[in-house]
Amino acid sequence: MDAKSKGSGMDYWKKIVILLCAGWVTIWVYRSALSPAYPQINASLGGNITDTALGFISTCYFFGYVAMQIPAGFLVDKIGKKKVLIPGFIVFGLAALLISQATNIQMIYVGSVLAGLGCGSFYGSAYSLTSQNIPKEKRSFSTAIVNSGSAVGSGLGLILSSFLVVQLQFPWQTMMYISVALIVVMLIAFIAIIRNNKEDAEFLAQSEAAEAAEVTEEVTVVEKEHVSIKKLFSPKMLFAYILYFATCYGYYMTVTWLPNFLGTERGFEGAAIGFSASLVAFASIPGALFFSRLADKYMHKKVQFIVILELLAAAMLLFTVQATNSTFLLISLIMYGFLGKLAVEPIIISWLGENAPKVGIGTTLGVFNFFGMMSSVIAPTLTGSISDATGSKVMGFYISVVLLVVGTILFLLANLNKKKSA
Repeated sequence: MDAKSKGSGMDYWKKIVILLCAGWVTIWVYRSALSPAYPQINASLGGNITDTALGFISTCYFFGYVAMQIPAGFLVDKIGKKKVLIPGFIVFGLAALLISQATNIQMIYVGSVLAGLGCGSFYGSAYSLTSQNIPKEKRSFSTAIVNSGSAVGSGLGLILSSFLVVQLQFPWQTMMYISVALIVVMLIAFIAIIRNNKEDAEFLAQSEAAEAAEVTEEVTVVEKEHVSIKKLFSPKMLFAYILYFATCYGYYMTVTWLPNFLGTERGFEGAAIGFSASLVAFASIPGALFFSRLADKYMHKKVQFIVILELLAAAMLLFTVQATNSTFLLISLIMYGFLGKLAVEPIIISWLGENAPKVGIGTTLGVFNFFGMMSSVIAPTLTGSISDATGSKVMGFYISVVLLVVGTILFLLANLNKKKSA
């Protein structure tokens, strides 16, 4: 059912797609804004901050983000999406404002945790809105559009931060003020567009009766049974979790440290840092759309798609750190974006849906996402520690490559064993 938004001829679900895409843009502009400005942040706070301490900024954010996932999902079910999303973005805005006023690194840490908690409200709300409002036949492509907001926001944040802060030498706090302005705009949009609980209930009451009966039947079955720990952590599932951890590790290490790596170790300057780093984000959009469509067309080849994409992504990371000239380095970054996390992630999740225990799929997805997001807590600080110890972040890239290769081999072996036993 394509309900219209009040006062507009546009379908409600189309407004939701645009709104949620813009939400991811806002979140990722903030997420990517600080890393190009690490040297400026260090200088403004006395100049004695280590790379480990700077990397811990990103770790604090993701710690708050991971911690909020389960509570936010519970609250969305209990009190509604709008009542979770708006307070979450208010906390997000206050956190960005707090960071802009920081006089020491500890204030930035506190602000980063709060920002993570605030942004953590978005995922559960967004997922609920898309699943309830986007027509089934348009859901895959619409979700890809929503997810592309993260790549657009990441690219914009890197470019703006590098241009304004590094090249034009604006205060690094400028990016926090821009983030606050975007958050305020999003809050207004949330209030104006998202239905309240009563309107949502009326809309859901008009949904197709057959679909509602099917969902009720599935829920009844799930309530009678629970997924066992043995099935949840069977070798096939465990290696899928490990593969996703490795996939996310390389991505979040790159998102956090690539701008600094390009500026301090590869001689890039000013806006060129942000533009070059943003290539990963922008290249991921066509990659995600192309390979998702291809994997849907050849559904029995998902394991092969996953293995090939993961190994190629590992090779591109390796080529990035071994590049002897800027052209080769930029080509490697573009190909890593095209072949990497955002391209392979939808295929892994699709494979998981087909191979996870039929009972307890929600629990399985929760464990899966927990493994992936834990890498975002570990990677930034560990890479910063390596940089302090060795004077270079190259080893951080090598660790990402090794994790990807090992995770992919384990995943492949588990699925080969499955075929033999079959």
